Amino acid sequence: MREVDRLTTERYGIPSLQLMENAAISVAEAAEKKYGPASGKRILVIAGRGNNGGDGAAAARCFHLRGALVALVVLGHIDDSAGDALRNFELARAMSLGQPQSFRVVEIDTSEQFKDIVESFRFDWLVDAIFGTGLTRPAGGIYENAIDYLNDRHEFGLPVISIDIPSGISSDSPELIGPAAKASLTVTFTAPKVASVLPPACHYGGDLVVAPIGSPTALISEVGPKLNLTESADVRGWLARSCRGPDANKGDVGKVLIVAGSRGKTGAACLAGAGALRSGVGLVTVCTAEASQPVVASRLPIECMTEPLRETESGTICDEAANRILHLAGERDVLAIGPGIGSAEESTRAMVRSVVTNRRKPTVIDADALNSLAPWAENLKGTAELPVIITPHPGEMARLTGRPISYIVRNRADVARDFAVRNCLIVILKGSRTVVAGPDGEVYVNPTGNSGMATGGTGDVLTGIVVGLLAQKVDDPIGAAIAAVYLHGLAGDIAASRVGARAMIASDIVEHLGDAFLETGGEGERLIQ
Repeated sequence: MREVDRLTTERYGIPSLQLMENAAISVAEAAEKKYGPASGKRILVIAGRGNNGGDGAAAARCFHLRGALVALVVLGHIDDSAGDALRNFELARAMSLGQPQSFRVVEIDTSEQFKDIVESFRFDWLVDAIFGTGLTRPAGGIYENAIDYLNDRHEFGLPVISIDIPSGISSDSPELIGPAAKASLTVTFTAPKVASVLPPACHYGGDLVVAPIGSPTALISEVGPKLNLTESADVRGWLARSCRGPDANKGDVGKVLIVAGSRGKTGAACLAGAGALRSGVGLVTVCTAEASQPVVASRLPIECMTEPLRETESGTICDEAANRILHLAGERDVLAIGPGIGSAEESTRAMVRSVVTNRRKPTVIDADALNSLAPWAENLKGTAELPVIITPHPGEMARLTGRPISYIVRNRADVARDFAVRNCLIVILKGSRTVVAGPDGEVYVNPTGNSGMATGGTGDVLTGIVVGLLAQKVDDPIGAAIAAVYLHGLAGDIAASRVGARAMIASDIVEHLGDAFLETGGEGERLIQ
C-alpha cells in the first residue's frame, strides 16, 4: 500500500495529503451509513503519531464538521509527528481553538493521563487510529492500555471504528502479534489487507468497508500480491456467462459422474449427488459400492441416477471397478471422486490411483480419494485440457504435503498457492475463509460461510456443487470453483439465518442453494433466458 500511495502521487499527481483527506471522508461516510448521522454524537478518536493517527485527526475534523462533539486524544506529542500526519494534527489543533466544548485535542504520554481523560467523558462512538498498516511488533505501554480500553467499550456494545486496520494487527499476516483492537467496523483504503480477510486476524475487524481514496486500481495489480477477495459481483458475472439458452436440454447443461459412498458412508454419496443436482447440472449419476447402491438410490433425490460398483469385503469400491468408472466417466462431462469411499483398503486406494491417472475428463478429487493419493505424486499433474480440482480440509492437505496441520492453518493461502502452481491444478483449501488457488498463482479468499457449517457432510455438498458448476462451464474451471465455494458458503449463511447455526446440518445447505443463486444472480437466476 505504501508503494501504491507513492505511485499515485508520482505518476498521477494526486498529493498524499489529499489521499489522507479522502480517507478521512470515507471513514465518516461509512460510520454514518452504519450507525446513522454523526450530528450530536460524542465521538472519541484515539490517535497514534503516525500516518494512521493523521487519518484519525482528519476524520476528527470531518466528524466535527458534521455536527459531532469530538475529542481527539493523541498518544504522544503532536510535534513528534512528521509529514502529512503532522499537518493534519496541526489542522485539528487549529480547528479546536476557541471551541473546547465541541472539539478538543488532547496530547497525553502516560497511561494515567489516558485513564483520566477517557473516564471524564461519555462517548457514543470510538475511532481507533492508533496504528496502521506498518506495525511489526506487539503494542505495549500506553498503546496497549488504549487498545484494552477500546475492547472494553466494544464488549459494552459501543461502536468501535478502526481506520484501515484494527490497531495491534500486522496487516500483512493473519496471525496476531500481540494485543489487538476489536472493531465493529473497519474502513480500509483502496484494497483489503491480508489481515482483513484471513483468520484469525480478520475476525477482529467487524464489518469491512473497502473505500477508494483516489489511487488507480491498476496499481494494485501492478505491485500487489496475487491475493483476491471474492465478491458477489464476481460470482454474478460467472453465473451470467454460464447461463443456459432458452432451447437448452438436459444434455446441454452438463452431465456428471460422482464416485462416492461405501458401507456406513452412504450419506456422503447422497449429499454430493444432491449438491450437484441443485447446482443446475442436467444429469447426475452417483456410482457407489454395490451393496450400498440400494440405500443411496432410496435416499437420493429421485432425479439422480445410480450405478453399482464391485466392492471389497468391507464394503468399499474395489480396484476391479476402475475400468467401469472410466467407461462411465467417458460418457459424462465431469468426474468427481472421493466422498465417503474410504481409504483403509489397498484395493480402494488402487482404484483411486487408476481412475485419477487414466482420467479423460475434468476431475474433482475430494475426501478419501485425496487420502488415497497422499502423499501427492510428483508426476500427477493437471492440464488445461484435463483440469483437476482438489478440495482438501487442512488435515487432508497436511497428508498431501507432509506438512503439520498447524503449518497448513497458519499459511493457508501460501500452501494452496504453492501446491496449485507446482502441480498445475486448482486447490480449494477448506476452512474459515476458504481459499481457492489456481495454477497461475492467483489466490481467491471466500468471505461467505459460518461456524454452523462445521458439521459432517458440508464438504460432500461442496464437492457436488463444484462438479455441477464445472460441468456447466468446463472451459472455466477456476471460475466454477470460486463460484461454487461462494454459493456454498452463502447457502450456509442463509440456512443459519433461518434455522440457526447450532441446529444447521449439511442438507440445509442443499435446501438453501437455490436462495443463494437468487440472492447472487438476482432476477436473471429466477428465469434464465
